[in-house]
Amino acid sequence: MSSDKLPIDDVLHAVPPATPLVEAVLDLVRERVRARLHESGMGWDEFVFSGSDRLVTREDVESVEARILDSGHRFDWSARVSVTERPDAHKSDGTATDDGAGFAHPDAPSAAPDEHGRALRGVGDNVVRHEGDVTGHALYVRSNERVMELLANGVPQGAIAIIDDSGGTLTAPIIDQFAGVVCAGGSVRSHLGILTREYNIPCLMNAKVAGIREGDRIAIEASAAAKTTEDYQQGVERVARVWLIAEEA
Repeated sequence: MSSDKLPIDDVLHAVPPATPLVEAVLDLVRERVRARLHESGMGWDEFVFSGSDRLVTREDVESVEARILDSGHRFDWSARVSVTERPDAHKSDGTATDDGAGFAHPDAPSAAPDEHGRALRGVGDNVVRHEGDVTGHALYVRSNERVMELLANGVPQGAIAIIDDSGGTLTAPIIDQFAGVVCAGGSVRSHLGILTREYNIPCLMNAKVAGIREGDRIAIEASAAAKTTEDYQQGVERVARVWLIAEEA
């Protein structure tokens, strides 16, 4: 009979513990893998390279999630569509829907209009530094239904999408039609950040915004310095601003 010892058992205390949720998931995954390894009768190398893709099943992974949920934990969400599709697994959505009310991030900075009529309403991490800032009208895109509507009717010219799906899957079918993107989650290395860079669309990730409603005229500081991987690693605060533009009378 093969040993039930896993290589990771030797490095459990090599680094500080992660968050309680990460530690719990790791323990449960280790438990399932250890059980499958024992049942297989294989050595570790044989199990990994010849059997793990068959022996560790989808049901094993789902059982890990089920035990986390059974404990009363609910997952944080990065896109509202997650809450809509699986309300049982995620914390409740306390933000606005696509009714135009918009985000209200508690840490979003704000200021009175400056001499140019620009009122600060948020900041975010600039993906790519562009030659100039971008002005357009806010368009909230946070659901599959909204994407289908825009696919059918078209994205308004000059729309700056305000979204929370940092994975980019939700908005991928229409992303090339945006004049700019402001995303409430992720980082400049998220899939959405990569997509906007490839399409040369100004984009702010990890944005904290408040006081912007559907249709408001806004500007994003696309000319600000781009956030780098080193900035994240070293805790450097480097942000681009989001302004609400006063409409001319």
